[in-house]
Amino acid sequence: MTRRISAAAIGIALALAASQANAESTGSEQEIALLKAQLKMLEQKLDKLQSQTAANTAATAKARAEAKAEAKAEARSEAKAVVANANAAIPLKGPAPASGVVVTMPNNRPTICTADQANCVAITGRVHYDVGGYDYRPNTAATVPQALDSGENVRRARIGLAGKFFNDWNFALVYDFGGSSDGFGGAAPGSLSGGGTSGIENAFLSYTGLKPFGGRMAVEIGIMDLPYTLDEATSSNDILFMERASAGVIATNIAAGDFRSAVGTRWYNDQLWIGGYVTGPSTGAIHSASSAAPVGTSEQYGAVARIAGNPVSGNDYSVHIGADAQWLIQPPRNLIANTQTVTLSDRPELRLDPTTLISTSAIANASGAQVYSVEAAATYGPLIVQGEYFWYNVDRTANTSVPLVGAPNLKFQGGYAQAGYVLTGEGRSYNAANAAYNGVKPAHPFSLDGGGWGAWEIAGRFSTIDLNNQLGTATGVAGGRQTVYTAALNWYVNGNVRFMLDYLHGTVSKQASPVSTADVGSKFDAVAMRTQFAF
Repeated sequence: MTRRISAAAIGIALALAASQANAESTGSEQEIALLKAQLKMLEQKLDKLQSQTAANTAATAKARAEAKAEAKAEARSEAKAVVANANAAIPLKGPAPASGVVVTMPNNRPTICTADQANCVAITGRVHYDVGGYDYRPNTAATVPQALDSGENVRRARIGLAGKFFNDWNFALVYDFGGSSDGFGGAAPGSLSGGGTSGIENAFLSYTGLKPFGGRMAVEIGIMDLPYTLDEATSSNDILFMERASAGVIATNIAAGDFRSAVGTRWYNDQLWIGGYVTGPSTGAIHSASSAAPVGTSEQYGAVARIAGNPVSGNDYSVHIGADAQWLIQPPRNLIANTQTVTLSDRPELRLDPTTLISTSAIANASGAQVYSVEAAATYGPLIVQGEYFWYNVDRTANTSVPLVGAPNLKFQGGYAQAGYVLTGEGRSYNAANAAYNGVKPAHPFSLDGGGWGAWEIAGRFSTIDLNNQLGTATGVAGGRQTVYTAALNWYVNGNVRFMLDYLHGTVSKQASPVSTADVGSKFDAVAMRTQFAF
């Protein structure tokens, strides 16, 4: 292109020279003017041609630069891919990056989990601190006891861990420092630091990976609180009253209840719960064949079974029914005296004084025991009603060194009915895993900074237990009959704090022995308050 422009310029110059020569020879001024005009036009065309040439040259250079840059980028990308593939083929020599953890506080319970939520460890605890007093009135001077002690009691003081491994392996390890007067603990040999019921409350492993028949199954082993009976399956943080009814407490103490060693399984869905466990002794039992103070015993074993469910339910109502069975297959045997006994007893539905008012005393030659019961409950909005009834059998056919000839088996019975109403309108949800009801969660927790007043609940209960059988015979049992009426006011400050105020009126009808009608009964009134926090 440059060569063509130069040639044109030379031609123009020659033409001008020729024109000028011709003009000089002819002397024509018009021709010279015409040639000048043509020359100007040629210069303009030349300038335009040069501009177009420069623009074309710049565009070509830009296109070449862009193509070169794209080629370089593609080359770098291919090089990176080659390096990445090479690195992937080479094993890492250093440790793999640590998985992240997530710290949460569900219901103010400190919980640490892996990022995938498959492994968790949580700190759990509860404290139930009771204060109160009795107005105890023995019927006669022969009544035992003659007085009950008012005061305070750390009913429960538990701290422990709970969590899961790989989603399906669940565990708990909980120790109870409470029961400061429940078991006459102290310096006596074999006594636990906090009383007879203090010790390991939970230490179990549970596998929940099985899901047959459209439900969930848990296989469990260790020390646990068995979900036997409706009242026992309800957490002590959620029960309506400070203590459960005596009829249920006596039943669970035989071969179930808290602190119990057990192995078994439960299956459940939203409507049905079925479970069975083989049980052993509770924590605190003296596992020694040579201990004399306290006396060592052989280890008992038994079994429990329960079927219960929630067949009718809606947004604000539900109906629960169930049946339970318990077998004490082998009672503990006194390894010093070679005797085998069973005792049914309970305190007056309060734990400020550990003295029992009704008791069969030690039933000699007991070879076993059975308890059968039914349970029912219903909710409608803030209202809950609940009841259970129990039948107890004690077999007296043990082959011991001191036989009780001709002693028939014994039969006892008892039950309770209760109701609660949440004045602030909250209801209780259903816990399908235990076939029981959860506690009240206040919709507006108490707060002085513009919050609510928590949830308020009133409740009432009637309970009875009859431990008399075969009165008038030498082989009968005069354990007494206890009837207690309880009224309660509960304040749920928030999801972790609750205050409970209970009033009890009780009557114990009891005769001195199966063959003596001498009155050794009593009456009592009691007022007690519990301060509770749990997480």
